[in-house]
Amino acid sequence: MKLFDRSPGENARNYAVRVLLYNIINLELAPGSAVSENELSSTLNLSRTPVREALIELSKSGLVEILPQRGSYISKINYEHVEESRFMRLVLEIAVLKLACENPDPVDLKMLKNNINEQKFCLEREDTEKFFPLDNEFHMLLFQSVNKTKTFEVIKSQMVHFDRIRTLSLKSTKPTRIVEDHENILYAIERRDSELAEIVMTRHINRHQMEKSELIASFPDYFIH
Repeated sequence: MKLFDRSPGENARNYAVRVLLYNIINLELAPGSAVSENELSSTLNLSRTPVREALIELSKSGLVEILPQRGSYISKINYEHVEESRFMRLVLEIAVLKLACENPDPVDLKMLKNNINEQKFCLEREDTEKFFPLDNEFHMLLFQSVNKTKTFEVIKSQMVHFDRIRTLSLKSTKPTRIVEDHENILYAIERRDSELAEIVMTRHINRHQMEKSELIASFPDYFIH
């Protein structure tokens, strides 16, 4: 499990949630695996109370399953939850792209281009750990370019199930197609072609559906069947 320093003013419960959420999304805590309050308390150097509270909080979003008398487990991936996250993201991202294509700002375009270049650098070094946040940043920049950063934060909070699929996909295949999609999205914005932007974004967000069978076959124990 990957650990982080506590942020200034961050209480123990929020710290535990942040660390556990990162490790669940990035599959450091594998779907279906058991987690012990005692072991987590020792690892995080916290008392059991904030760890227990963090597990309860994560159970509310369906990432942890707490079974009385049996313990706590990292929830397996449920494609119904993934589909709801995908639907929300696709609807809002297409709406944002239409706004972005109306009057693209050269500064925003440059930031998107720089982000893609960093993605390519990670791709060359096969650094998937750094690639994932850059992927998120690309989409955040799209929302930022049309003054919809709060909307992006709402999406981000609801993407935890979809993000586990994204992580699994990155671990399974080289993310070349992701970078190509981002380049094509930027190309469409530069040309103010909202129709092309929608086509590319739809393919980009729906890509996991094409990989579904392959991922389940490769990681059968990670999924609810």
